[in-house]
Amino acid sequence: MNNLSMHIMDILQNSTRAGAKDITLEVIEDKAKDQLILRFIDNGCGMDKETAERVVNPFFTTRTTRKVGLGLPLLKQNTERTGGSLTIDSEKGKGTTVTAIFGLTNIDTPPMGDLAGTVVLTASAYPDIHFIFHYQREDVDYVFDTDEVNEALDGVSIQDPEIIAYLKEMVEENIK
Repeated sequence: MNNLSMHIMDILQNSTRAGAKDITLEVIEDKAKDQLILRFIDNGCGMDKETAERVVNPFFTTRTTRKVGLGLPLLKQNTERTGGSLTIDSEKGKGTTVTAIFGLTNIDTPPMGDLAGTVVLTASAYPDIHFIFHYQREDVDYVFDTDEVNEALDGVSIQDPEIIAYLKEMVEENIK
Protein backbone atom coordinates (compact mmCIF):
# COMPACT_ATOMS: atom_id res chain seq x y z
CA MET A 1 0.00 0.00 0.00
CA ASN A 2 1.66 3.14 -1.18
CA ASN A 3 -0.13 5.68 1.03
CA LEU A 4 -1.80 5.83 4.43
CA SER A 5 -5.27 6.41 3.01
CA MET A 6 -5.12 2.94 1.46
CA HIS A 7 -4.29 1.48 4.88
CA ILE A 8 -7.12 3.50 6.39
CA MET A 9 -9.63 2.24 3.84
CA ASP A 10 -8.53 -1.35 4.45
CA ILE A 11 -8.92 -1.15 8.23
CA LEU A 12 -12.27 0.64 7.94
CA GLN A 13 -13.48 -2.15 5.66
CA ASN A 14 -12.35 -4.67 8.29
CA SER A 15 -14.59 -2.86 10.77
CA THR A 16 -17.59 -3.01 8.45
CA ARG A 17 -17.00 -6.73 7.79
CA ALA A 18 -16.90 -7.23 11.57
CA GLY A 19 -20.45 -5.86 11.74
CA ALA A 20 -19.59 -2.56 13.42
CA LYS A 21 -22.41 -0.02 13.63
CA ASP A 22 -20.16 2.66 15.17
CA ILE A 23 -16.70 3.38 13.78
CA THR A 24 -14.33 6.13 14.82
CA LEU A 25 -11.17 7.07 12.96
CA GLU A 26 -8.73 9.36 14.75
CA VAL A 27 -5.80 10.91 12.91
CA ILE A 28 -3.47 12.77 15.25
CA GLU A 29 -0.33 14.61 14.18
CA ASP A 30 1.80 15.22 17.26
CA LYS A 31 4.85 17.27 16.30
CA ALA A 32 6.11 17.41 19.90
CA LYS A 33 6.34 13.60 20.03
CA ASP A 34 7.16 13.30 16.30
CA GLN A 35 4.23 10.91 15.89
CA LEU A 36 1.43 10.36 13.45
CA ILE A 37 -1.26 8.27 15.12
CA LEU A 38 -4.04 6.44 13.29
CA ARG A 39 -6.61 4.98 15.68
CA PHE A 40 -9.57 2.89 14.57
CA ILE A 41 -12.27 2.15 17.14
CA ASP A 42 -15.27 -0.03 16.33
CA ASN A 43 -18.03 -1.92 18.07
CA GLY A 44 -17.90 -4.90 15.72
CA CYS A 45 -17.76 -8.55 16.71
CA GLY A 46 -14.28 -8.23 18.19
CA MET A 47 -11.67 -10.96 18.51
CA ASP A 48 -10.41 -13.23 21.23
CA LYS A 49 -6.84 -12.67 22.42
CA GLU A 50 -5.38 -15.45 20.27
CA THR A 51 -6.99 -14.13 17.07
CA ALA A 52 -5.92 -10.54 17.84
CA GLU A 53 -2.33 -11.73 18.16
CA ARG A 54 -2.50 -13.76 14.94
CA VAL A 55 -4.05 -11.13 12.63
CA VAL A 56 -0.67 -9.48 12.04
CA ASN A 57 0.56 -12.71 10.42
CA PRO A 58 0.10 -12.41 6.63
CA PHE A 59 -0.79 -16.10 6.39
CA PHE A 60 -3.69 -15.81 8.82
CA THR A 61 -7.11 -14.55 7.82
CA THR A 62 -10.65 -15.10 8.97
CA ARG A 63 -11.91 -14.56 5.42
CA THR A 64 -12.92 -17.58 3.40
CA THR A 65 -12.38 -16.00 -0.03
CA ARG A 66 -8.57 -16.10 0.21
CA LYS A 67 -5.85 -17.66 2.33
CA VAL A 68 -3.84 -14.52 3.18
CA GLY A 69 -4.67 -11.24 4.87
CA LEU A 70 -2.13 -8.51 4.20
CA GLY A 71 -3.81 -5.35 5.52
CA LEU A 72 -2.75 -5.45 9.18
CA PRO A 73 0.64 -7.10 8.54
CA LEU A 74 1.55 -4.41 5.99
CA LEU A 75 0.35 -1.66 8.33
CA LYS A 76 2.45 -3.13 11.16
CA GLN A 77 5.48 -3.36 8.88
CA ASN A 78 5.07 0.27 7.78
CA THR A 79 4.74 1.54 11.35
CA GLU A 80 7.82 -0.35 12.52
CA ARG A 81 9.83 0.87 9.54
CA THR A 82 9.34 4.42 10.88
CA GLY A 83 10.19 3.58 14.51
CA GLY A 84 6.51 3.26 15.40
CA SER A 85 4.25 0.43 16.43
CA LEU A 86 0.90 -1.26 15.93
CA THR A 87 -1.34 -2.37 18.79
CA ILE A 88 -4.63 -4.21 18.64
CA ASP A 89 -6.99 -4.24 21.59
CA SER A 90 -10.05 -6.36 21.07
CA GLU A 91 -12.70 -8.17 23.02
CA LYS A 92 -15.00 -10.75 21.49
CA GLY A 93 -18.51 -9.33 21.26
CA LYS A 94 -17.37 -5.79 22.20
CA GLY A 95 -15.23 -4.43 19.38
CA THR A 96 -11.69 -3.60 18.39
CA THR A 97 -9.25 -0.71 18.65
CA VAL A 98 -6.28 -0.64 16.28
CA THR A 99 -3.62 1.99 16.97
CA ALA A 100 -0.90 2.59 14.38
CA ILE A 101 1.89 4.97 15.36
CA PHE A 102 4.29 6.27 12.72
CA GLY A 103 7.33 8.49 13.05
CA LEU A 104 5.83 11.75 11.79
CA THR A 105 8.97 13.05 10.11
CA ASN A 106 10.56 9.68 9.31
CA ILE A 107 11.49 9.38 5.65
CA ASP A 108 9.81 5.96 5.50
CA THR A 109 6.41 7.25 6.62
CA PRO A 110 4.12 6.85 3.61
CA PRO A 111 2.34 9.96 2.32
CA MET A 112 -1.23 10.47 3.55
CA GLY A 113 -2.91 10.20 0.16
CA ASP A 114 -6.53 11.28 -0.27
CA LEU A 115 -7.66 11.28 3.36
CA ALA A 116 -10.74 13.42 2.73
CA GLY A 117 -11.82 11.19 -0.15
CA THR A 118 -11.34 8.07 1.96
CA VAL A 119 -13.39 9.50 4.82
CA VAL A 120 -16.27 10.65 2.63
CA LEU A 121 -16.24 7.48 0.50
CA THR A 122 -16.49 5.38 3.66
CA ALA A 123 -19.32 7.51 5.05
CA SER A 124 -21.28 7.38 1.80
CA ALA A 125 -20.63 3.69 1.11
CA TYR A 126 -22.00 2.65 4.51
CA PRO A 127 -24.84 5.09 5.24
CA ASP A 128 -26.24 2.90 8.03
CA ILE A 129 -23.02 3.04 10.03
CA HIS A 130 -22.37 5.88 12.46
CA PHE A 131 -18.94 7.08 11.37
CA ILE A 132 -16.83 9.66 13.20
CA PHE A 133 -13.60 11.08 11.80
CA HIS A 134 -11.50 13.12 14.23
CA TYR A 135 -8.46 14.92 12.86
CA GLN A 136 -6.14 16.70 15.25
CA ARG A 137 -2.87 18.60 15.10
CA GLU A 138 -1.64 21.65 16.98
CA ASP A 139 -3.63 24.13 14.82
CA VAL A 140 -6.63 21.92 13.88
CA ASP A 141 -9.21 19.95 15.84
CA TYR A 142 -11.86 18.79 13.37
CA VAL A 143 -14.68 16.27 13.77
CA PHE A 144 -16.79 14.86 10.93
CA ASP A 145 -19.76 12.95 12.36
CA THR A 146 -22.25 11.26 10.02
CA ASP A 147 -25.06 11.71 12.54
CA GLU A 148 -24.54 15.48 12.41
CA VAL A 149 -24.13 15.43 8.62
CA ASN A 150 -27.32 13.42 8.10
CA GLU A 151 -29.24 15.75 10.41
CA ALA A 152 -28.02 18.77 8.42
CA LEU A 153 -28.90 17.05 5.14
CA ASP A 154 -32.50 16.76 6.36
CA GLY A 155 -33.45 13.73 4.29
CA VAL A 156 -31.07 14.24 1.35
CA SER A 157 -28.97 11.09 0.90
CA ILE A 158 -25.31 11.16 1.89
CA GLN A 159 -24.86 8.98 -1.20
CA ASP A 160 -25.95 11.74 -3.59
CA PRO A 161 -22.97 12.52 -5.88
CA GLU A 162 -23.28 16.28 -5.32
CA ILE A 163 -23.34 15.75 -1.55
CA ILE A 164 -20.28 13.49 -1.75
CA ALA A 165 -18.37 16.14 -3.71
CA TYR A 166 -19.43 18.86 -1.25
CA LEU A 167 -18.50 16.77 1.81
CA LYS A 168 -15.10 15.89 0.34
CA GLU A 169 -14.38 19.57 -0.25
CA MET A 170 -15.58 20.40 3.27
CA VAL A 171 -13.31 17.79 4.89
CA GLU A 172 -10.34 18.87 2.76
CA GLU A 173 -10.82 22.51 3.80
CA ASN A 174 -11.04 21.63 7.47
CA ILE A 175 -7.93 19.46 7.66
CA LYS A 176 -5.51 21.49 5.56
